[in-house]
Amino acid sequence: MKKKKLYNIAIVGLGNIGCYLFKFLNKNRDNISNKNNSSFKILYVSAKNKHKRRNIKFKKNQWVNNFNNILKNKEVDIIVELIGGAEGPAKKLVFGALSNKKHVVTANKALISKYGDKLSMIAEKNKVNLEYEASVCGGVPIIRSIKEGLIANKINRIYGILNGTSNYILSSMEINKTTFRETINKAIKLGYAESDPSSDINGADVASKVKILSCLSFNSFINKKIHVEGIKDVDDEDITNANKLGYKIKLMGFSEILNNKIFQRVHPTLVKKSSYIAGVNGVLNAVIVEGNPIGKNIIQGEGAGPSATTSALVSDISSILRGNIKFPFAISNKRRKNYSSGKIQDLFFSSYIRLNVKDKYGVLSDVTKIFSNNKVSIKRVLQNPYKNKKKSSIVIITHRSKDNDIQKTLKTLAKKSYIIQKPKLLRIENG
Repeated sequence: MKKKKLYNIAIVGLGNIGCYLFKFLNKNRDNISNKNNSSFKILYVSAKNKHKRRNIKFKKNQWVNNFNNILKNKEVDIIVELIGGAEGPAKKLVFGALSNKKHVVTANKALISKYGDKLSMIAEKNKVNLEYEASVCGGVPIIRSIKEGLIANKINRIYGILNGTSNYILSSMEINKTTFRETINKAIKLGYAESDPSSDINGADVASKVKILSCLSFNSFINKKIHVEGIKDVDDEDITNANKLGYKIKLMGFSEILNNKIFQRVHPTLVKKSSYIAGVNGVLNAVIVEGNPIGKNIIQGEGAGPSATTSALVSDISSILRGNIKFPFAISNKRRKNYSSGKIQDLFFSSYIRLNVKDKYGVLSDVTKIFSNNKVSIKRVLQNPYKNKKKSSIVIITHRSKDNDIQKTLKTLAKKSYIIQKPKLLRIENG
């Protein structure tokens, strides 16, 4: 019998995920090796602080103080980057590893979404693998599904809930009737959110994932132009109103090809209670792929955390252990396309618009007139007077209208003396 090939692995970054991966690989070494018909060994580990308390034990000769010493070490075959961030040490490590003909496995969505094209070219040139399944939706195997499972399909749209923290916040606000701030604090306490959850709340995390999914789905280069809105302006009143109207609010990412342009967007979205996506709560992620011949395909699972991320990392390591050299973005860089970018203002949506107004005669009449003048048709109106009777909330659901016309409507309304605070807009997904 042919002797199994041995791959030497270096793990750089020993936070919660790095430590979990280290223990998992050691505990399941035989099983993983047998399934891939090749063996592996964790030759080195490295992190910023050797003396930090960790729940793992490594040998003295496994520790490397400076990861630069790993880059040109001919014994190392695979480098797992778990430092994080698009710049600094993570960037230096991944660029250096690929340039020195090492396979790379990473969970770094910020790095891939910013430098993926350059990294892909280096990997292709040096005939090594760049694997990044864990960078998008943790344990949801969406990257490999697009590259392999859905290879027969021409994908025209991909969207979904791509951030577990924001999904937990919005679903908890609805279920537990808590405020935005209360829910964030609880998420941090439970470990569902970082102490600084800004990238989850402002949509930046989802934006990175959308850019990665776009280039894979459409065989294109990474398109940096994307419309991004977060959830910080969504409050308990919006969630209550949505519930009354038969909707739930989710932070969603979308990418689609229309008229040979790529449209990428991230924003809070009202979805029908009867839809599949409305039932995806807590820290779960769900990705919906629309294409031909498959139609609509849904993949759901845990989007974050050490166990879900390790599942994706081991999948990538296993892919390398099988010995196949693959293009990082499924096809050669020579065949990838450059699409021009579409603007969200040119798309059509039904919308939820909330106006806090002074409660006086003639306001609703003037509001409806402004909508009509801007070619935005009103489908439904809810008027909620506040207890003190001096102000009122007007909630309007529009028919499908051009986003640019809706923006003009809101701009005109914002100048009116009866408007108490900036009008609020949430788009509706009718799919």
